[in-house]
Parts: sequence; C-alpha cells; structure tokens
Amino acid sequence: MEITINDITSVDKEVIISAVREDLEPKFKEAYKKYRGQINMPGFRPGKVPIKIIKKRFGDEIESEEINNYVQEVFEQEVVPEHDPVGESKMLELSWEDDELEAKFKIGARPDFELTELSEITVDQLVHDVTDEEVQEEIDRQLHQAGNWEVVDDEIEDDFRVTVDAVPLDDDGEPDEENTNEEVIDLSKEESEQFRDDLIGQQTGDSVAVEIGHDDHTHSFHLNIKKVEKPHKADFTDEFAKQQSNEEAKNTEEYRSLVKSQIQDQYDDSAGDIFKNEIIDALVEKHDFEIPDVFMNQILNQYVERVKQQSQGELPPDFDEEEYKENMRERAERDGMWFFLNEKLQEKFDDIEIEPEDIDQHLEGQAAQYGMSVDQMRNMFAQNPQQLENLRKSIREEKVFDKLKDVVEINEIDKETYQEKMEEQAEA
Repeated sequence: MEITINDITSVDKEVIISAVREDLEPKFKEAYKKYRGQINMPGFRPGKVPIKIIKKRFGDEIESEEINNYVQEVFEQEVVPEHDPVGESKMLELSWEDDELEAKFKIGARPDFELTELSEITVDQLVHDVTDEEVQEEIDRQLHQAGNWEVVDDEIEDDFRVTVDAVPLDDDGEPDEENTNEEVIDLSKEESEQFRDDLIGQQTGDSVAVEIGHDDHTHSFHLNIKKVEKPHKADFTDEFAKQQSNEEAKNTEEYRSLVKSQIQDQYDDSAGDIFKNEIIDALVEKHDFEIPDVFMNQILNQYVERVKQQSQGELPPDFDEEEYKENMRERAERDGMWFFLNEKLQEKFDDIEIEPEDIDQHLEGQAAQYGMSVDQMRNMFAQNPQQLENLRKSIREEKVFDKLKDVVEINEIDKETYQEKMEEQAEA
C-alpha cells in the first residue's frame, strides 16, 4: 500500500491511496469466511458452501464492500493522523482494475501564516449611557401598548390606528373589488411609515390613493377608511410598575431604574456583539491567506442547512442553491478566515483555561432562556458530549475576545457616530 500527496494549492491537497490485491487479501479472506457462515444455498449444509462458489456468486459485492472499508480505514488511520485535514474531505475517484486499487481524495490543510502585530489593530467600540429620555420613551411605549383605543371621528394623527379596505388597482387604474382586503394600520409603528403622509389628516369615509413599493416596481391601491381609533395610554402608577415588573419594582421610581438597567444591558450586549464583529473584520483585513476549498464548501453547506431549518426542514421551492452559495461566498471566506485566526489566537493566548464556574455560568443563562432548571440543562449537556464540546469552544472564543480587548487599540464611539458609520457602510 502506498499513499501519495500532491499539492493542488497551498491549502488544498490530493491524496492518492494505491494498493494491490496482496494488500487486501487478508480482508477478503476474513470477509469470505464471515459470509460463508451466513449464506444458505440448496444442496449445502448451513455454513458449508464452498468458498469457490461464494466467490463466483457473490465475490464482486463482497470484495467491493471490503475495498470501501479498506480505503476508509487507511484514510482514517494513516491520512488523518499524518495530515490533520480540515473541512469535509471529498473522495474524487475510486477504481479497482486488474487487482489494483486507486482512491483519490481532496483534503484541506491549515493555512501557514503568522499573526500580525495585534497592538497595531484599531477597533471601534460602541459606548452609550442610557439617557432619561430613552427611559421615558420606553415607558411611553409600554403605556401605549397597555392602553386602549377609542373610535373617533377626528382627523387622523400620527399615533392613530386606522382600519381600511385596501382595494388594488389593475393596470388600467380600475379598482379590483374582488381582491379587496381589510387592513389595520397602526401609524405609530415603523412599518406603517409609508402610509403616514397619505392618511394623516383624513377621516372615516375618506378614500386615498397610495403606491406601495415592492422590489423594482410598485402596486397601486385605494384605501377606503372604515374606522379611526385614537390611543389612550395607561396611567403610569405604582400598580402598573408592579405588574410590568412582576413585583420586582414596588413603585414608579424603582420601575424607572429597572427599565434603565434593562435598556443599558441591551446596549451593552449589542456593543459586545458589535465589538466582536469589528475585531473579526479588522483581523481578516490584516491577514492574507487561502481557505481550503473543502472547508469553504462545508461552510456554504452549513448556510444552506440553516436556510432549510428556518423553512421547516425543506428549502423554499424557488430557492436557487448555487446562486445562494455564490452570493454567500464572501461571507464564507470571512468565517473561514476567522476559524483559523481564532485557532492561532488560542495558541498565542495559551494561558486560557475553562473553569467549572465558566460552564455553570453559561448553563444558568441557557436554563433561564429556555425555562429549565440548571440541573435539567446540565443533564442535557451530559447526555450530549458534542453539545458540551461546542459550549466549551464558545467559552474559549469568548475568552479570546476578552484577551483581545487588552491588546488591540480601542476607539470608543457614541451611538450617533456608530449610526453614521453604519449608514456610510450601507451606502458604500
């Protein structure tokens, strides 16, 4: 048996496993012996069918199975330990001719690169202290949600709720009455912004013409106003505070403090996620190395699988998998580069350790998220070693980000500056 390695690129390799019948003969003999004990044929006692007859009747199938087993065994026991392939290795060819075996695989190799000087990397970090105005806006939103609606004959204002018959217009501008739908439009919500200018100032019984943009075209409608409702906010009382907080706050002042801390936690969590994405982008930009083709394919296949899971286990009927993969290739390259950068960073920060309390902290968070006890969550992970290993990887990655915070240059920016930055990137 011989193993040959050919370089396709710096990170893609072709593995050729070559063997002859003498290499596989011991496996063939064992296989024939095993099947002899299982095969029953007329005229022969059970387990006593001559090997020559078994070879003649079933030899191709038996030997084909053993050839596949042999190739898999050699790959796992010889190739994997020696070359540590990454990604989903792909068999390119398997042939058995004239008692000679040749199996070709494509495998991925880790890229060879050095980490850039981390202290030279600058990363923006969102820093925002929640204001009293933001707290009041959130409380007003909750009071609005907990309030009631009054049917009025007033002119529509920007926080009213409007019930309309939406009548589509055909290509000639004529109403298509058969496809009329009743719609309720809450003008206080962001998704209703496109209707505000047309509806504000109108009253029950009025009809307005609107155009709704959809992709690269528009749809025309008549909105016949059937009902106009005015909001009445709930009163901000100690009782409201108790109900909204499940008794955590006893009065309105305590509730203001609670809301402020909740909003601050949301900003801090968002800032943490933003920082991670910023530093990944910065590190990817500072490095230049290839990603193994089989590893890229694995990432892209994972993206497709995610789409499938989001669509109740089946891809949408009009889903173009190849087009989707092509559109996601840049994202896959970023994720692939981060995988190898993360490995390098863990080698650099070799003092990272995962303590039992780290796992307990994550289990407590997940238990609260899914409404389970910590013991139930711990038992679930204990029964699924792969899930536990994924958790450990996630914790280790979090610790890498913690280390990076102490090494890279951090440029703190406020919310307004961050929003401007996002708008500029969206326009670019």
